[in-house]
Amino acid sequence: MGNRQDDQTAGLPEAAIAPRRDITLLGAPVDCGSAYRGCLMGPDALRVAGLADSLSELGHRVSDAGNLSPKLRGPRDHPNRAIHDLGPSAGWVSALADAAFSASDNGLPIFLGGDHLMAAGTVAGVARRAGARGRPLFVLWLDAHTDFHDLNSTRSGNLHGTPVAYFTGRAGFDAFPPMPAPVAEERVAMLGIRSVDAAEAARIGATAINVADMRAIDEGGIARPLRAFLDRVVAEDGDLHVSFDVDFLDPDIAPAVGTTVPGGATFREAHLVMEMLHDSGRVTSLDIAELNPFLDDRGRTARLVVDLVASLFGKRVMDRPTRAA
Repeated sequence: MGNRQDDQTAGLPEAAIAPRRDITLLGAPVDCGSAYRGCLMGPDALRVAGLADSLSELGHRVSDAGNLSPKLRGPRDHPNRAIHDLGPSAGWVSALADAAFSASDNGLPIFLGGDHLMAAGTVAGVARRAGARGRPLFVLWLDAHTDFHDLNSTRSGNLHGTPVAYFTGRAGFDAFPPMPAPVAEERVAMLGIRSVDAAEAARIGATAINVADMRAIDEGGIARPLRAFLDRVVAEDGDLHVSFDVDFLDPDIAPAVGTTVPGGATFREAHLVMEMLHDSGRVTSLDIAELNPFLDDRGRTARLVVDLVASLFGKRVMDRPTRAA
């Protein structure tokens, strides 16, 4: 009896066949970085929506390492009285950094969130791994927000708004574990940005981070800035971490997020991003952040996210069945 992937891909050009990857799923039920509880259910919602099966059907070898737990850190005081859950947040960053470093040694880890604070830990870990390999790490940030506050500047106190500032080595994170290998600003690109406060916009505008907000995408399309970024990853032979926040998507198609912002990426724009990432062959790790099943409509958002991840790992436009009306 033939291999299932061989049966499915017989006769297709080699470029159309997804290379098999060793993929590890790690649940990161982080729920302390946001004001909206419910993201701790995100990892299991993605499992129920069939993420592992979807990737296995594409020929990938998938293992599920279960859910991680934060390292125990007691309550921490901070001069910024708006901050909440600083101790648990620091514990999650530490645990995720260690897990990401370990899981990225062999194969490709997918971190199932959990609010976007998770990226402070996951990027710290894969940046350390890239350094051990002697390779530069690039980060593609798919999000409605830049998440560029530090512990002193955040007015909401929601620490899911801080990871990019942390992993690029900005000051103001003494309560977090030291960032072992900060990501160079010029190796960070953001797509889909559309909700940034004035102070944060000024700070990020003074950096080398490449930001393609929704105005730029409306005017020139989403492929152009992504292609330019991927060309740089290839030119420097870099590793690429993709941090995908559900609010990158328009809330009309993905309602299960506590930080909805109108005007996000459409169904086809999001799939195009994932298809281009697959074609690049550069992705070495992935976050799925801010899925809040408590806010979903019968699993609609979770199923869409699974479909998008399948596109990143080789599912093609021609593979999509017609749905009944």
